[in-house]
Amino acid sequence: MSEQETAVLLKRRAGGVTEVVLNRPDKRNAFDDVIIQQLIQALAQVDADQDTRVVILRSEGKHFSAGADLGWMRRMADNSRQDNLDDSRQLARLMNVLNHLSKPVIGLVQGAAFGGAVGLAACCDIVLATEKASFCLSEVKLGLIPAVISPYVVRAIGERQARRYFISAEVFSAREAQEYGLVHMVCDDLEAMEQRCNELLAQLANNGPEAMTAAKDLIFAVSHKPISAEVIDDTAHRIADIRVGEEGQEGLGAFLNKRKANWIPGDNQ
Repeated sequence: MSEQETAVLLKRRAGGVTEVVLNRPDKRNAFDDVIIQQLIQALAQVDADQDTRVVILRSEGKHFSAGADLGWMRRMADNSRQDNLDDSRQLARLMNVLNHLSKPVIGLVQGAAFGGAVGLAACCDIVLATEKASFCLSEVKLGLIPAVISPYVVRAIGERQARRYFISAEVFSAREAQEYGLVHMVCDDLEAMEQRCNELLAQLANNGPEAMTAAKDLIFAVSHKPISAEVIDDTAHRIADIRVGEEGQEGLGAFLNKRKANWIPGDNQ
């Protein structure tokens, strides 16, 4: 198999967890058009997999991702505007697929997360980073802009921080990323990050899979919208539907009867 054929791996873990792994450590996990397509396909596969309840997005090696591959950027510089437009739409599709994945997505970031990799982190539901992780929206250094990742990054870090880092291309630390809202938890090292991830997985295993999907969709339904009569009515319909659904009935029944719900691993008695 070629390097590109093994650049994106799927690894199954116990408890309905699937890892989507960037596997180009020698290239600092930089991605190009082929790898973007592989990521889209891998994410679509785990999204459709009924046995997958939680997705982990991570990378092999010292760095999460250096962003765009230099060889890819050289090729695109010589291509037509239409080719560049088609290419950019694929990256935009990747961000949209990751952002709207129906399963919870945990991102694990170590080392550098530059350029488009910041977009990947912004599209994850929960992001853990090591203390030494660093982030950079470096596009303007190349005379470019972080265009297709911008909707997700601006929502993650806010307009004020985006105005600074989109323009300055400064590197910012994991602690700063946490302060801005891009990262949820900063861990001492890789081992600590793996341990914290396992704790999160145990927490998520207690939650109804369909409810987590519905909760994620709820956020998109109400975010950045005025609290109108339409929004209020929509939320009422959502909770009514889930209460009478099979999973909602099971969850309420388990709570009232002081037993474990049937989706929780182990003895449900």
